[in-house]
Amino acid sequence: MTRYHRTPGLRNRLRAMSCLAGVVCIAAWPEFPAAAATQTASTLPHPASATAHHPTPTTAPAPRPQATAPRSAEDISVVSSRQALNGGGGMMRLETAPHAVQTVAKEYIDMRAPTSTALDLIKNLPSVSVSTPDTAGMQGGMIQVRGLTDLDMGLMIDGAPAAAAKYMAEDIDSENLEEVNVTPGSSATDIPVMSAAGGVMDERSHTASHKFGGLMDFSYGTNNLSREFLRLESGDIGNSGVRSYISFSHTHNRPWMGAGANDRRHLDFGIQKDWENGSTAKVFLSWNNEDFIIDNYPTEHEFYQYKKTGTGYGRTADPTSDNYWKNNNDHWNQVFLTAPIHLVLPARFSFDLQPYFSFGQGWDASPGNPIDNGAGGPYTGPNLTNFFLQNSTRQVGAVAKLGYRIDPHNELSAGYWYENNYTLQSYPSGQTNADGTPPNPWELYRTTAPYGQDAGYELHSLFVQDNAKYLHDKLVIHAGFKFVMANSWTADPYSRYSTNTTEPLPQLSIGYTFNEHHQIYVNAEGDYRQPSAVDMGWRPTSPNFLKNQYSIKEELGYRYHDKYIIADVALFNYNVTNRIVNQYIGMNSFLPFSIGNQTMRGFDMMVAGRSIHGFSPYASVEYLHATQDSDVPDPYTNTLIHSKGTQAVMAPRVMANFGLTYTYKGFFANGNVHYTGPQSVSVAGDQRIPGYVTDTLSLGYHFAPFLFAKSPTFRLNFTNLTGSIVRTGPMGVVYRGSDPNVNLSTHTTNPVWSGNQAPYAGYGNSFMVEPRFSMTGTISTAF
Repeated sequence: MTRYHRTPGLRNRLRAMSCLAGVVCIAAWPEFPAAAATQTASTLPHPASATAHHPTPTTAPAPRPQATAPRSAEDISVVSSRQALNGGGGMMRLETAPHAVQTVAKEYIDMRAPTSTALDLIKNLPSVSVSTPDTAGMQGGMIQVRGLTDLDMGLMIDGAPAAAAKYMAEDIDSENLEEVNVTPGSSATDIPVMSAAGGVMDERSHTASHKFGGLMDFSYGTNNLSREFLRLESGDIGNSGVRSYISFSHTHNRPWMGAGANDRRHLDFGIQKDWENGSTAKVFLSWNNEDFIIDNYPTEHEFYQYKKTGTGYGRTADPTSDNYWKNNNDHWNQVFLTAPIHLVLPARFSFDLQPYFSFGQGWDASPGNPIDNGAGGPYTGPNLTNFFLQNSTRQVGAVAKLGYRIDPHNELSAGYWYENNYTLQSYPSGQTNADGTPPNPWELYRTTAPYGQDAGYELHSLFVQDNAKYLHDKLVIHAGFKFVMANSWTADPYSRYSTNTTEPLPQLSIGYTFNEHHQIYVNAEGDYRQPSAVDMGWRPTSPNFLKNQYSIKEELGYRYHDKYIIADVALFNYNVTNRIVNQYIGMNSFLPFSIGNQTMRGFDMMVAGRSIHGFSPYASVEYLHATQDSDVPDPYTNTLIHSKGTQAVMAPRVMANFGLTYTYKGFFANGNVHYTGPQSVSVAGDQRIPGYVTDTLSLGYHFAPFLFAKSPTFRLNFTNLTGSIVRTGPMGVVYRGSDPNVNLSTHTTNPVWSGNQAPYAGYGNSFMVEPRFSMTGTISTAF
């Protein structure tokens, strides 16, 4: 199984900033105390922005008292200040960076089910359309963003590369998320981003509390869901300036379709130390152990059969079937670590270092071709198991940056980024056990010396950037340049292939705040995507590596806010060369191919109301005009697909969202509706999926403190209230919806997949389907 542990990401910093009671903010640069400014919140030009174009990834965030912790009067003031920057019940945040930023805040996260992944939380942002395969948080899903996908994005935790979107649940529990922000059209110069043409999604982890205590919750819901979570806070440890937390969760459920059971165990650990001069050091570590069923994603024919007759396509409880759930499962262990350090040095210098590390090991089991064992066979039927045995998936890297404060208005920094990514895979096969379960893959590996593949890359990058503020911080300018050098390889027992690539990545952004209500910005940059070295081994034309995808992007934005509303409009234009897409070939594996050039242009608009009589509305919309600029050769028929000028694949023209939050005393409620328009899912444009609507609802009540329970809360979370049966996105891209050589009908009887094989490779897509109605009830409290 291919697991992408992607590089890119983003990390917000508010440098030496503290806001008290939502009225007074003090922001002073080290070595320049005279530059500190005290302003009311209504006149502060940049209440929620970083010092320049993008926040630095290596500065630990300012301490944030948690809404779930016992609160003093000062705590409540700080929390109120943070909520003053939010609208729509935390579904939108007031932003001031000179590029598009879309954020969901803690206020909104706390209303959602604890099983929510980051992808569940961002579903109502204007730039994204998200598909998720389950409601229990066992897996992540897929993202479509401005005509690109999550494979074109940097997915980060605290500014360090995290797991791929399909496996987002591996790295952090939702209770330990402070916020999730998406920069759909840009990535910072100084973050470890390898593929960020579609922007960056960054998850901010919990900051350890200064007080001893903790948080616990228990959830039970549809599909036999049960989940337990406990977090313990050390508080400040003596006078050391060190504080930490550790949390553990366990989740168990069955799939929403078909037979089987999923099980997940997860641990998060964080520790932080602050120094009086503004230096900080933070560690975030997570461990995840999971057994989950590999979903059988339906073809169009299977989907319509399910919709019209109720005949499902999930796994079965029959141990003699090649679709038996215990022989179609994924077992995985994952470790993730990041440790950002920010040091304030003498003579106006500062130093940032962010090392990161991830390691994964596990396997996928799937049925193989049946063999004839005669009378002595374990049972009659399919009796071979194939494995994707991931002996090791390792990613290690670091970003080092030296900054120099030239004057009170200007900071120059330069740095170096190194990353090494390595994956060792093998594919043993063995007799299925008599009870239909898979044999031990590690034993097969030791005894059969199976065919294997190793792949990876080594990357070196140099960058320089300058961040400047003028006209009383109303004018913000960021200029940066990053040069990336990478060596990629893929190898099997017979041969080894490698390639060297270089990419120049310039950036320029300018923001201007007219007064306390209005801001405009422009942003232009180059970004790229490097194809996965692991997936390149699947290409039948190896060693012909695909060229890197490269994007030139421009944004023009306008923001407005007052005491009633927050509004944000962004116009964008992308020109993409060597567009790389992935074809799904079954069992969580993909085959990359290039479809030439694309152009994407359109606008995002989002508006949110601050709380009025307890009501906080939110709405967003995106219009996207994405076109394919190249005709594409079809290697399966040696013909040319005349796709030039057609709607680009996986690029719906319209997406819209509406949300409403209501609070009254202890009661809270939040409802959301999302719409994604029709889209093409084949390069030839002969297979499409219609537009669809999804919805969620959250209801809850905060009770008065009782004994040790400081914030007892009960909430109910609902998804797919109408029980809609809709396809929310394709698993990838295909050349054609049907094979012209066999005259298959795209819309009725297109049996392109037989089990997990594709007899007509590249024809007809597989899809994610919105899970059926679900309900989750949760009781929680801080202590």
